[in-house]
Amino acid sequence: MDTNDVTYDRIIHRDINDEMQNCYIDYAMSVIVSRALPDVRDGLKPVHRRILYSMSELGLGSDKQYRKSARIVGDTMGKYHPHGDSSIYGAMVRMAQEFSTRYPLVDGQGNFGSIDGDSPAAMRYTEARMSKMTALMLADIDKDTVEFRPNFDESSKEPCVLPSRFPNLLVNGSSGIAVGMATNIPPHNLTEVVNGVIRMIDNYMGENEEHEVRETEIEELMAIIEGPDFPTGATIYGRYGIDQAYRTGRGKVKVKAKAEIEAMQGGKNRIVVTEIPYMVNKSSLIEKMADLVKERKIDGITDIRDESDRNGISMVIELRRDVNPTVILNQLYKYTQLQDTFSINMLALVDDKPKVLNLKQILEEYLKHQKEVVTRRTQFELNKAEARAHILEGLRKALDNIDLVVSLIRESANVQEAKDKLMEAIELTEIQAQAIVEMRLRALTGLEREKIDQEYAELLEKIEYLKSILASEYKLLSVIKDEITEVKQKYGDGRRTDITIDEDEYDIEDLIDEENIVVTITQLGYIKRIPLDTYKNQNRGGKGIIGVNTIEDDFIKQLFVTTNFNYIMFFTNKGKAYRIKGYRIPEAGRTARGTAIVNLLELDKDEKITAVFPIKEFEDNTFLTMVTKKGQIKKTPLKDFRNIRKGGLIALSLNEEDELVDVHQTTSKDAILVATRNGQGIMFDATDVRPMGRTARGVRAINLGETDEVIGATVPKEGEQILTTTEKGLGKRTQIEAFRAQKRGGKGLRINKITEKTGCIIGVASVSEEDELLLITSQGIIIRIKVAQISSIGRNAQGVKLINVADDVQVVCMEKVNEEFIDDNVEEASITEVSDEDIVDEQE
Repeated sequence: MDTNDVTYDRIIHRDINDEMQNCYIDYAMSVIVSRALPDVRDGLKPVHRRILYSMSELGLGSDKQYRKSARIVGDTMGKYHPHGDSSIYGAMVRMAQEFSTRYPLVDGQGNFGSIDGDSPAAMRYTEARMSKMTALMLADIDKDTVEFRPNFDESSKEPCVLPSRFPNLLVNGSSGIAVGMATNIPPHNLTEVVNGVIRMIDNYMGENEEHEVRETEIEELMAIIEGPDFPTGATIYGRYGIDQAYRTGRGKVKVKAKAEIEAMQGGKNRIVVTEIPYMVNKSSLIEKMADLVKERKIDGITDIRDESDRNGISMVIELRRDVNPTVILNQLYKYTQLQDTFSINMLALVDDKPKVLNLKQILEEYLKHQKEVVTRRTQFELNKAEARAHILEGLRKALDNIDLVVSLIRESANVQEAKDKLMEAIELTEIQAQAIVEMRLRALTGLEREKIDQEYAELLEKIEYLKSILASEYKLLSVIKDEITEVKQKYGDGRRTDITIDEDEYDIEDLIDEENIVVTITQLGYIKRIPLDTYKNQNRGGKGIIGVNTIEDDFIKQLFVTTNFNYIMFFTNKGKAYRIKGYRIPEAGRTARGTAIVNLLELDKDEKITAVFPIKEFEDNTFLTMVTKKGQIKKTPLKDFRNIRKGGLIALSLNEEDELVDVHQTTSKDAILVATRNGQGIMFDATDVRPMGRTARGVRAINLGETDEVIGATVPKEGEQILTTTEKGLGKRTQIEAFRAQKRGGKGLRINKITEKTGCIIGVASVSEEDELLLITSQGIIIRIKVAQISSIGRNAQGVKLINVADDVQVVCMEKVNEEFIDDNVEEASITEVSDEDIVDEQE
């Protein structure tokens, strides 16, 4: 060819930097959207979706014969996925492996690989069909439930997404590396995930404990969905990584193999490993153990055997007689993948765009998808039913005028003429007329007429039902709930992966002494612990000792006494519960401010601590009874709070403008006294309040006056008296007999006379003669006095002076110090006699 004939009119001049950038962006988006990331709606990447759809087209249901894997791969590659056959086969194999997929979507026959890393047999040898779960993924796909798009050569169409009757993204998880991003979503338990979806539906429908339509809190879902549930089992240590992943979409969890130490003959021991972390190669794990023994990094192992069979994993590690088996096991955890870390990154495609999602967002997107699927399916079935009903209407007209119809058809020269005559004579549509001319003579019998009438009546009922679904979101959600509940009942199973507390290498309680402590919390959210014997006994009416140096507008708001080994439960005004060990609270000097509580507890904005108390054991027959500012009360089993995450747990749902003010431990034998700011109180049996779930709102405890509010509650024991204190430092004891039991929800009785001299009630407690009392003022002054010094007088009395306060100072907190915490070494002050002037309005 002569070079002079070359033309350059098709050459486009571009800057190479711009061209490379644009091409790379196009390539990256193609990989992200079309290869590496799953769709949030069905949890599948394109290759997995195409494999399952190809199997569906081949008719490979779970009850059909197996078909060669090569045929499935060939159909997928030739019709939908124009990439390498090895990558398609690899994706199909993974969906069939029980150790890789929590709920396999492919039922394989033949060698599909092993947990030892053995490669699967070639595709020409293995066979496969869809699993029962796959039928749920493809359910109603032929009813216009999802969008279809042309395949790569536009010779056929493929689904953009599968209907997916269950949340496959969470249930089976997904992993993949795209360009500049990666996803790693762990598998979960089907029962837990479905229960989470049901909780969201119930909240949307108002079928929850509060009978109120509301959004679902992520804490509710985290309480139902405990954490990842790996197909290989093992144990997850610690909840922090799970909580982070569920809240933010990213987190790390520590997974340990399940191992037991067994005694052997001759005083020897052996370690038997029965479950290993997810995605760990068992054969490589054993090789690593053997290498550690050869290199003498671990000394004491005499034999390592793999006794695994079709019943499960069994790795046996025999030990010398003179070694500590626990030490060897800990070394194996440290140096091998018997302990592994799973990094969670919940990245998925939402509207074809990559997005990191938290737990709630994933379930919301799934529920949104199901709404669309059920709506489209219902519309499809409605259209079909209406079309059939339309034809039946024409047939019924024809049968009502059968002689005329037969005559018109016989007189017609052709089918079109017959149709035209029928349409004009008995007012039929063309579709109805077509059905009539195609009608067989047997339809003229009485039995066939009866069948038509019956079918027509059934269709009218069906049409009405389908229209009701489309017209009501409540019914739409009910359909979704029923369908997903059926999935759970058929295929739900128990957890395989246990979740336990992450223990440190040593127990800190073995390194410190148990001691009695006082914990204080200020109005601005500072917390500290102080040894109890820091406070000296003060005479009633004394000035007290300085308890904390507070800044302007800050003062001690909460105070309680416990030991440093007890759990401290914190309840906030927002109705959430937290807990930490006493020794986790930093110790500070008597006059120090303490540490900001947000450094210890993950409090939300405007969330404040309102009730605190220690817990030794979470007993089954004990309840937490909660009282709110607006007079609501709720009782929840204490055992429901055994597992509280670092981010807290919902203890009580609150009405608008209401707050949680007090919490007590109660049993069925207790009585409860609820006190108000204006001096009213009501006492009733704890059994008057039925046990409720954590997220319930409770029932009315007391009927409040217009300007009144609840300040607290107490649970009096036999032999105790009711102690009340006021803002101006007055207090009194009253015999429990003065408070008659009433029905819950009434206005109650006067428990303290309120005047300008007393100020409002700030605290109520049930006390005995041996108890002591700590009072705190708005200036941070703390006084400690014996309860025995406080006069026992009537309900209507104002009380006696407990602490001298200036006009601009108030008592803000009262705390009872139980007898068990009184230290005999604490210096005791002399007891001041009570004078008649100290008693204000003793007589009722």
